[in-house]
Parts: sequence; structure tokens; C-alpha cells
Amino acid sequence: MNISAWLRSLGLERYEQAFRENAIDEAILSKLTAEDLRDLGVTAVGHRRILFDAIATLRADSFRDPAQHSVEPDRSVGKAPEAERRQLTVMFVDLIGSTALSARLDPEELRDIIGSYHRRCAEVITRSGGFVAKYLGDGVLAYFGYPQAQEEDAEQAVRAGLALIEAVAKLEAGHATTLRVRVGIATGLVVVGDLLGEGAAREQSVVGETPNLAARLQGLAEPNTVVIADSTRRLLGGLFDYCDLGTLPIAGIHYPVRVWRVVAASLVSSRFEALRAASTPLIGREEEIALLTRRWERAKAGDGSVVLIVGEPGIGKSRIAQTLLEQLGEEPHTRLRYFCSPHHQHSALYPSITQLEQAAGFRREDTAETRLDKLIAVLALANRKREADTLASEFE
Repeated sequence: MNISAWLRSLGLERYEQAFRENAIDEAILSKLTAEDLRDLGVTAVGHRRILFDAIATLRADSFRDPAQHSVEPDRSVGKAPEAERRQLTVMFVDLIGSTALSARLDPEELRDIIGSYHRRCAEVITRSGGFVAKYLGDGVLAYFGYPQAQEEDAEQAVRAGLALIEAVAKLEAGHATTLRVRVGIATGLVVVGDLLGEGAAREQSVVGETPNLAARLQGLAEPNTVVIADSTRRLLGGLFDYCDLGTLPIAGIHYPVRVWRVVAASLVSSRFEALRAASTPLIGREEEIALLTRRWERAKAGDGSVVLIVGEPGIGKSRIAQTLLEQLGEEPHTRLRYFCSPHHQHSALYPSITQLEQAAGFRREDTAETRLDKLIAVLALANRKREADTLASEFE
């Protein structure tokens, strides 16, 4: 493994000399700690986070050639895992224009670009909870929901696809070339786990229509876009903004498929509302709602308190809070909503930053200057309100 090339692929080539002078090789890389990175001169928290995330995509016990790198489970000799039927979200990524690149680049230069592209795909996909199943030349096949299934697999696949478009575009390709990709995503039932092939060609197969559909959707996508099947769209709710591409015939699929292009993550303020818009009344939680109502009455009387609602996922915690808000009606109150996610646990103050962005009215198309102006305006408004409240209290 070329450590210098690896650092350059992360945009951290400034640390090449420090790594070289301190004899950091592939065996040492996976053992680096935060203190080690500071000793190497990596003082910026963001740079340390990038390095840790990149190291996490490499195998803990050994580092393979970048073009061979994968995040597959241990396939050493032993009892083969049993195949199982499960729902899977499959992503197929294709690098656009690789044939043209091969015609004008030296093979070693092309190898470096493809290697950087593969590494970047692995970093983004694994960071989003995905599994890199196979490299197919300039294509990448990934699964979300295998080996471990999570509630947000479809969401994380789409977020990874959008992130890949930005991440790949930042790779150095030379000759004023910007790399572009197409992404296709589909969700459905498959049978996964059968071991096929022998030796280095041995792999765990996924049998079903879903991988084929994801590959076909990738072929329909315009450069730097993410196209998803309707099966995936139904799982995403209002978490993203979409463009309906209509119902299209897909080669190899015996029925027309409704296809959507993902525009971007939506600016929805509540994941609960985006995914589980309530259409039925809440039943069987009268005691919990009554408790919250009593606490609200005490708060209005000046006796503030905090209520913590704890329970297993899916039992209705968010729905209880939403029901209380609906019962408040026109009563004066200020609502602050913060949403945490295990996928943002490395983003400091993520819920607070997101809430502040929503309060400022950030829009996707806003420039950095526009966002700064909006942030200054909302903070000035909050400051004027505080001064008014202070002045009112002085005259009481």
C-alpha cells in the first residue's frame, strides 16, 4: 500500500512528509491513535476525523491492494454461512467516461485513478453502513441491509449515493477532468449467502431480481444523479425531494417499473412526520398523555420540569410527543425539535446545527454569503426578543 497516494486520495497530502519521517507504513496505519495523529502534526479535528474514517474502511489485520479492497466478512476456511431470504437495498455505481480516460491516459495513471475511485466508494459506502460486495471494472456493487440489517438501510443507501457524487467529483483525475458517476438503487427480497466459485473468485451471491434492477436503473441515470425504484421510494417517505421519471419498461424485468430521480435531501424538520405521517388516532396511551399534560400545566404555572420518554424503537415515543403538541392547539408555546441519528454520531452538535439551519430558513440553493446573512438575521432577531423580554421584566 502506498501511504503517500492514500493520503493524497483523502486530500491530506500535507502530512506525507510527517508520515514518511515517522516510518508510518501499512502495518502501523491501522494502530494509530488520536494522540499519535497529533504527534504527527494532524492538529485539525476534521483532518483526524477524515483519517479515522478512512482507516476504518481498511481491514484491521491487513491492507490489500486498493483495487482489491473490500469490506467483506471473514471468509476463511470453516463452516459456510447458510443462505437466507431477506430484504436488501442494492446500489450499483458506475464511473462515467472510463473508456475515454483509458484512451488518453497511461495505464498506470488510469490504475491510480480507478484505485482512488474504488477507495473513495468504499469509504463513503462503509461509512453509511453499506457493504461493498464487488468491483466490476469501473462499477461498484454494494448492499445495504447485509450482513446487518438496519431500519434506515434504504435511506442510508440514497444518502451514500448523493455523497458519492460529491466525493468522486473531488478526486484528482488530471487534465482538467472531473469524474462523474451514475447511481442506481433498488430494494426487494433476495436470497443471500450462498458461496460461489473457488479461491480468490469465491464470493457470496445474492440471488433475486433486485441486483439486476439496480444495475438497469444505473443505466437509466443521467451523469451525477441517483435513480431509485418505487420499492425504495416508498420506504423513504418525505426524507428526500424527488423527480418522478414515470413508469418505464426495464430490460429483463417483466413488468413496467416506476422510477424516481432523487434530487437532494429534503428540508423536512421532522423525521417522524417524513416517515410516519399519522393518519389514525393514538390509542392506548391515555395515561402517558395525561402525565405530560399535567407537567405542561405545572410549567405554565412557573414550575418547569423535564420529561424523558424512553422505550424500544417503534412503540410510539414520537407519536406521544406529537399528540401532546396537537392538544396544545393555540396555547402560547415555543417548540424546539432536535433529531439525533447514529449515522451522525461523529458530527459534533449535529442536531443543534440542523435546528439552527432550519430556524434561519436555509435553502439548498443558498450561497455561503446568503446563508451567513440569514444566520446573522435570525440571531439578531433572537437578541432583540431577549432585550424586549428583559425590558418588560424591568417594568413589572
